[in-house]
Amino acid sequence: MEIMKEIDPLRLPRHIAIIMDGNGRWAESHTLGRIMGHRKGAESVRTVTRTCRRLGINCLTLYTFSVENWLRPEAEVRALMNLLLQYLEGELQEMMDQGIRLTAIGDLDALEVPVRKKLDETLEKTSGNKEMILNLAISYGGRDEIAMAAKRIVGDALAGKVAPEEISKDLFSTYLYTVGVPDPDLLIRTGGEYRVSNFLLYQMAYAEFYFTDILWPDFREADLLAAIVEYQRRERRFGMTSEQVGGR
Repeated sequence: MEIMKEIDPLRLPRHIAIIMDGNGRWAESHTLGRIMGHRKGAESVRTVTRTCRRLGINCLTLYTFSVENWLRPEAEVRALMNLLLQYLEGELQEMMDQGIRLTAIGDLDALEVPVRKKLDETLEKTSGNKEMILNLAISYGGRDEIAMAAKRIVGDALAGKVAPEEISKDLFSTYLYTVGVPDPDLLIRTGGEYRVSNFLLYQMAYAEFYFTDILWPDFREADLLAAIVEYQRRERRFGMTSEQVGGR
C-alpha cells in the first residue's frame, strides 16, 4: 500500500482512540435496517485492530457503547448487546494468536448477565497477552468517569488514605478507568461530526483530533493510515514553543 511509505515507524501514536460514528447513516444510505450498519461496522473494528497490531500501536480504544446509548430503542440496544456477545466469542482466538489483551472501561455492571459473563471470561483469558491492548469503552461516559473518580478519592480522603494536599492530576488519574494506560495521542472520529461526545474527557487534554466524513462501516486500513500520516505531520508542543520542542 503506497501510503505506508509515508509513515515514520519511529513516531507512531502509542494510543489511538476512535469514535466509531456513522453506522446508522450507512445503513440508511444502503436502504438497510440500522443493525445491519452495526454489523458492517464490526468489519471495520476487525480491520482497524489488525492494522494497529501490525503497526505496533500499543493501545487502541474503541467507543463501543456510551451511557447515552442506553436511551436508544430497546430492540436496537438488545441487538447491539448481541453483536458485542458475538464479537467476543468470534474474536477470542485471534486475540490469543496475536497477543492482544482485551480491556474494558465504563459502567460494566449495567450489562446484562450473559454479556458481562462473556466479557469477564474474555478479559481473563487474554489478560496475559502483551503485544497490544484493545480497550472497549462500554456503557461509558466521560463525565460519569470523572464523577466516579472524585467520589472514590473523597472516600479515600475521608478514610485517611489520602491527604488533601496530596491530591494532584497524577494522583487523580489513578482513580480513572484508564489507570495504567497512556493518554490517547490520536483521536479519530468518523461520520463527519466534530465533537467528542463525552468520550475520555480527562484523557484527551493533549490528543490530536482527526475528523473524517467517512462513515465507520466504510473506514478501512488506508483511512487509518491516512489519519496516522496526518498525526505525524503535526507538531506536538504540549504548551511549549517550537524551539523548545525541537531542542528536546
